[in-house]
Amino acid sequence: MTLGVQWMTMAVMLLSGLGMGAVFDGYRVVSSELRLPKWWLPALDVLYWIASAVVVFRMLYASNNGEVRAYVFLGLAIGVILHYWLLSKAVVVIVKWIIRAVKACIAFVLRLIDVIIVKPILLLYKLAKVILGFGTALTIFLLKIVVQLVRPIWLLLAWMTKPIWRPLGRWLKPYWDKLRPVERIGKLAAATRSLWHSWFRKGDR
Repeated sequence: MTLGVQWMTMAVMLLSGLGMGAVFDGYRVVSSELRLPKWWLPALDVLYWIASAVVVFRMLYASNNGEVRAYVFLGLAIGVILHYWLLSKAVVVIVKWIIRAVKACIAFVLRLIDVIIVKPILLLYKLAKVILGFGTALTIFLLKIVVQLVRPIWLLLAWMTKPIWRPLGRWLKPYWDKLRPVERIGKLAAATRSLWHSWFRKGDR
């Protein structure tokens, strides 16, 4: 392996160490801001180290075909130390700013949805409810007026047709008495009540 390849490998590992430190800081800030449950943290730590190992090995394989030498670990250590010495605070500030920006965007989108979609739908619903209530009240009022207007005509027609329907009533009375609809309806209602009470008592048991 040439000296140039070794220096390039060490530079790649140094950058990998910087990246590992930046990702770890970002992960630490995100987990703190999102207030993740504590029992998640060990699993997330394991995932972080697995992902870091895979990325570092991929970078090492691209730079020197995956040969592990002492300067590989030296480059990683220097990168991590440089990050925490020079860049850690800046990364934390940037990640917090990104989180606040994302939260602000989400809040703006939700507010926009509320103003453009939710509130107009609620307003239309309330308006339709008012219109329906007003229409119902107006219809009932008009029906009462119509009934009051038609009542004299109805009484006049009843008086004029009295010679017709009174004999008809006397003719139908025997059949009506024979059918006894009122008595049958009463028996049906009593049977229904008895059946309902029996079901209700069974349900209580």
